[in-house]
Amino acid sequence: GTARPPIPYSEHGCTPNLAAEGSIMRMADARKVWSLAELHSFPDDGNKYELIRGALFVTPPPALDHETIGARLNRILVPHVEEQKLGEVYRPRAVVRAKGSEAEPDLMVWKPDDPGTASWDSGPPPILVVEILSPATRRRDRREKRDFYLEDVGVGEYWIVDPEDSTITRVRGGEGDEIARHALVWHPRDASWALTVELSSVFGRG
Repeated sequence: GTARPPIPYSEHGCTPNLAAEGSIMRMADARKVWSLAELHSFPDDGNKYELIRGALFVTPPPALDHETIGARLNRILVPHVEEQKLGEVYRPRAVVRAKGSEAEPDLMVWKPDDPGTASWDSGPPPILVVEILSPATRRRDRREKRDFYLEDVGVGEYWIVDPEDSTITRVRGGEGDEIARHALVWHPRDASWALTVELSSVFGRG
């Protein structure tokens, strides 16, 4: 039968509080190493379940402003990705799977080797992965998922979108982080020219 998902607790052993910082960082027994088989046995209850290096994370459904930012980014990226033949822009419920871990980024740009037969387990790493911070995921997105995307998956770029201060932090392996406050220039290796992302269009300023 379908496994019953464990009760989430904070890193500090507090009782569940889905809106608090770090409250969904670890599941019931922090010492347990979870498996993909266990992850895939949980019911589709509206929460997002992810497995990062043996640790299980659960996130409640996103708020409206979170999804609005995701929709704006999707609208900005799709024409450039299509024109430059960079693959597809996937959101939501796309999966990044590697080395026994599985995450669902808020948005990713990925070009499978063969779209007709590809699976989340095959093909090159995503060109771009984007996470939009929320109170429940802020620490996770900056730490555990950052390490997973860069070290285990080898993504080309990782963007951390912060609605609180209207910035996007660009993270690339072997380079220092770049914090964009007004515009971010995205030029993947296989693109003929760059895309300039105006942050006012992402966060609805001005």
